[in-house]
Amino acid sequence: MSDLVTKTLPALPLTSGVVLPQMVLTIALETESARAAADAAGTAGELVLVPRLDGQYGAVGVLAHIEDRGALPNGTPALVIRAEGRARIATGVVGSGEGLWLQVEAVAEPATTERARELAAEYKALVRTLVERLGGRRLGSVFRDVDEPGALADLAGWWPDLSLERKVELLETIDVEARLEKVIAWAREALAEAELSEKIRTEVSEGMEKQQREFLLRQQLAAIRKELGEDGEEDATGDYRARLADKTVPDNVRAQIEREIDRLERTPAQNMEHGWIVTWLDTVIGLPWGERTDDDLDLGHARDVLDADHTGLDEVKERIVEDLAVRKLRKDRATAEREGAGPQRGDNPARPVPTILALVGPPGVGKTSLGASVARALGRNFVRVALGGVRDEAEIRGHRRTYVGAREGRIARALSEAGSMNPVFLLDEVDKVGADWRGDPSAALLEVLDPAQNHTFRDHYLEVDLDLSDVVFIATANMLDTIPAPLLDRMEIIRIDGYTDEEKVAIARDHLLPRLLERTGLRSGEVSVTDAALAAVASDYTREAGVRDLERQLAKLLRKAAANVAAAATNDERVVVIEPGNLTDSLGRPRFRRDEANRVPQPGVVNGLAVTGAGGDVLVVEATAMDGDGPESGSLLLTGQLGDVMTESGKIALSHIRSRRERLGIPADAFRRHFHVHFPAGAVPKDGPSAGVTMTTALVSLLTDRAVKPNVAMTGEVTLQGKVLPIGGVKQKLLAAHRAGMTDAIIPARNEPDLDDVPANVLAGLNVHAVETVDEVLALALEAA
Repeated sequence: MSDLVTKTLPALPLTSGVVLPQMVLTIALETESARAAADAAGTAGELVLVPRLDGQYGAVGVLAHIEDRGALPNGTPALVIRAEGRARIATGVVGSGEGLWLQVEAVAEPATTERARELAAEYKALVRTLVERLGGRRLGSVFRDVDEPGALADLAGWWPDLSLERKVELLETIDVEARLEKVIAWAREALAEAELSEKIRTEVSEGMEKQQREFLLRQQLAAIRKELGEDGEEDATGDYRARLADKTVPDNVRAQIEREIDRLERTPAQNMEHGWIVTWLDTVIGLPWGERTDDDLDLGHARDVLDADHTGLDEVKERIVEDLAVRKLRKDRATAEREGAGPQRGDNPARPVPTILALVGPPGVGKTSLGASVARALGRNFVRVALGGVRDEAEIRGHRRTYVGAREGRIARALSEAGSMNPVFLLDEVDKVGADWRGDPSAALLEVLDPAQNHTFRDHYLEVDLDLSDVVFIATANMLDTIPAPLLDRMEIIRIDGYTDEEKVAIARDHLLPRLLERTGLRSGEVSVTDAALAAVASDYTREAGVRDLERQLAKLLRKAAANVAAAATNDERVVVIEPGNLTDSLGRPRFRRDEANRVPQPGVVNGLAVTGAGGDVLVVEATAMDGDGPESGSLLLTGQLGDVMTESGKIALSHIRSRRERLGIPADAFRRHFHVHFPAGAVPKDGPSAGVTMTTALVSLLTDRAVKPNVAMTGEVTLQGKVLPIGGVKQKLLAAHRAGMTDAIIPARNEPDLDDVPANVLAGLNVHAVETVDEVLALALEAA
């Protein structure tokens, strides 16, 4: 290595390029620091060019002389410089002019070795090969004219594809041999990439030529086979025509399928539409055209099947038996007409009877399983379509065939799964269908559930008419509020209000226990669960309208019993008897008590009755008052996440009480306070007018300091004149009052006919009072003064 020479020179930072020794180029002076460095260097002075990458200066720069000064065509000042040699950057110093001054150590080029010459020759050969593949004759001629190894390596700085980082690395490599080894490695990488790209282009070109050649050969082969009459087994269209001939398809649908088969014959296999046509034909021909199951018209057998699968639910069972009776009668009349017995009364007996039911009730009452029981009673196939969370209208009607990956909707797909054109369709959770920018699925269901339209239901993907008129549709829902009115109008609503404790015991004994015994591997003789234990589980460990939680608790009991049976040593020890006294060993302490409602007489606290998505419930409504003067005196605050209707009911209650202050015996100054009425379960939204009498009673109790009887629950809408108007959900509310241990229930007089739907054992345990005015409510609910 030669001796180092130290110099102090102005520095010109380079942010968009790297200058290597022996380069002559023009540099634009676009920044103040660049112009300051040029001025400090003088007219023909010397300066150091330093690369600046990501805000960091390079460790090595290049010494350069200014050959000329001038301006670019756009007026920007510029320098013509000649780079002469490398220089290590030492430190920044204070110079004689403005700008950045650096102390640098000039580095002389090392002496040329034999190894360096060999590397230079190898590099030249690589460059020639690379130029032949990528082009660039001028660059190749420059390389041929340079023999000095160090200068040859530095010529890589002109390579446009070399990254800025690698050019800086090349500048900072002082040793000639190391420098040549780097550029050789980079040249080999570039050559490998060029060879790979050329190979890929060649393979793609050859592949396209091969496909074209195969297509021509296949066309010629097809023509030869056609001339020889040997194309029968190879013809896919022949298979589709044979499958279509075996189907009982409507004429318009058959014509559409035949058009698509003809189109398939004219479409080459390489055309992407060929696959679309094949998929469409497989889907359409795969539908169960003309396939129907015969209804089992034995009414007694149908009722036996329904009773065996479900306890209670008499209204639904009667509706299904009635529908079956109509079908039986129409079939008998049609048979009589064909036998020449003369015309019978009624419309066309051959036309299917539309059956579109909606089972509405809380979770766990058996709505979904009832659909399968109906199918079994009718002798039809059963298919379930889950609608919960569906937000895309195409899920019902299918996608247009123009979309990639299009397929039929859930209705057409369910027909294929059912294997017949008259199955029992269960549209599960129809109240949880959503809507967004992709469309409203409930709007698509309007055609499906309309008997006047569904005989020509058209799926967007199939684009043929599907006859759904003989399908039995059963929809399930927890709430009616979220179902659009036009869709609700197309369904016959059947409410399932939940089970009494006695019905739950029967369901657990006849249905749940046999199923759970099989799941847990137990035999009936190994476990004995008494009716008293079942009743205790239903009342003390569950609080629901259905039986899902009851099934979970019984499963927990049987798992504990299975553990005891498996651990027993003798057969005598393997008999497990479950009674009320040992429930706590398996289920822990009771979760619910019948005295959870208001059991302590206290002014302002009333038991109200409500209906939620889980069935009826007893809500303890609380009222209190706070002293206060000013314009807000006598204000009413309602809490518990209440809706507008419920809030208005509270204001009506307070206005009615004020108007009847003297008759109710309330002092005039009693209203100079702030009133607060709270409904529990604040996380659950509540709305509706049925809490009017409850809030009125709570406020009167508070203002008169008379407690409400703790065993009384009430419901009803109130008016400003003190009338009690009818409300909904009477059966569910009375069931909740009975579960909570209430002895008296107050309902509107106009709801008295609804008591016919309430089980007799519930009415036997409740004194139901039908009232017309608030005065009657207060007389029944308030303790004596």
